[in-house]
Amino acid sequence: MPADAVRRPISLALRVTVLVGLSTTLLLLAFAWGVERSIELHFARMDLDSLATTWRAVDAALQLRDPAQRQHRLRDAVGDRRDLVLRVSDASGRMLFASDGPQLPVADSRAARAPALDALQLWQAGGHSWRGVLLRAPGGERVVLARAIDFHLSYLDRLRSALWAGTLLASLISVLLARLAVQQGNAPLRRISARMRDIGSEHLDARIDPAQVPVELADLVAAFNAMLERIERGYERLRGVSVDIAHELRTPVTNLRTQTQVALSRARPVDAYREVLYSNLEEFERMSAMISDMLFLAQSEHAQPAHDDVELAAEVRALFEYFEAWADEQGVALRLHGDARVCGDRAMLRRALSNLLRNAVHHSARGAAVEVTLAADAQRVRVEVCNTGAAIAPQHLPHLFERFYRADPSRRRNGEGAGLGLAIVKSIVEMHRGTVAARSADGLTCFSIEVPAPRR
Repeated sequence: MPADAVRRPISLALRVTVLVGLSTTLLLLAFAWGVERSIELHFARMDLDSLATTWRAVDAALQLRDPAQRQHRLRDAVGDRRDLVLRVSDASGRMLFASDGPQLPVADSRAARAPALDALQLWQAGGHSWRGVLLRAPGGERVVLARAIDFHLSYLDRLRSALWAGTLLASLISVLLARLAVQQGNAPLRRISARMRDIGSEHLDARIDPAQVPVELADLVAAFNAMLERIERGYERLRGVSVDIAHELRTPVTNLRTQTQVALSRARPVDAYREVLYSNLEEFERMSAMISDMLFLAQSEHAQPAHDDVELAAEVRALFEYFEAWADEQGVALRLHGDARVCGDRAMLRRALSNLLRNAVHHSARGAAVEVTLAADAQRVRVEVCNTGAAIAPQHLPHLFERFYRADPSRRRNGEGAGLGLAIVKSIVEMHRGTVAARSADGLTCFSIEVPAPRR
């Protein structure tokens, strides 16, 4: 048997049934015990009342001085009752009166002044059970007074048997009813499970209505619907990425195939072949860059950033030096304002800043400037990269950070990247629990990122 099958937990239905059965059985046992004790105490009080009545007659008889009258009154106190035993002896142990009945094995103990519950004793004698008391009369006489309780004990035995049998039967019935109730109570779970099984990749938009399930399952259904929504978004994103990758690769692969077919269609000079190879190399480099960016995106979505103390102004100045030659060629000035520090992954933050600067320089008008502004407060650190150039239409702004998105599709083959630079920026910033934004108006385009300020 597999180990996981051995460790499989007990079903909830069985757990609830067992717990209900045990709880009911314990309650019934407690009730039966209480009933038995109550009746037993009731019989003891009845015996006590009977003994107290007899004791009052015995006490009155013992106060008589005439022995003959005393004997007569003691005999009258007992009468012809065979279920009553009376023994009276003086202080020296001499028997003064003894009714019919067995000799009770009374142990030497402290005699009570009057019958009371805590003074009652049980004896076995003559094949019968007796409940009685050992008393001390005011004149010093020692009195043993008891009555037979065989009927009471027989009744208690029958009652006890009936109670145990009833408890067992009621427990079995309660277990069966609990099982039926649990099965009925689990019906919504079975319906939800069946609904979940029906949801496949082609029906990820399906949801379970929380209003159609019990209140106890509403949180479970809400969590399941939220999970389905996340899966649906991830599935749609994956499908979109797959389509985008196929679309992005189709053009360079088609170009490579066409150029190669044309080059091989007839004999050509060596320089012509070299030109074709250089052209193919450019396509390969673009494809390699796109693949590298895709791998970086995939890794950054699940990576944990380092916690470096990053001085953003120093990183921006280093990038200015890197882009300086290209910016001079484009006729674009690079300017930095402010200073800020963040706690994050230095290499990834440099990659995000580099992508924003490259994008700004590339789309700046000649003679304009790229402005980088750093600002910080107690909660957030803000980096804004602005350039002057062609404005971006408002309908494109919400999509600029999506993978493979270009505001101007005609630039797809003009030597630009694959449209992943801003998507990488967004992924890096979100990894640092930050946000990205873009705005464009009157020829000024600004991309901003905000990340939490470092703790002090």
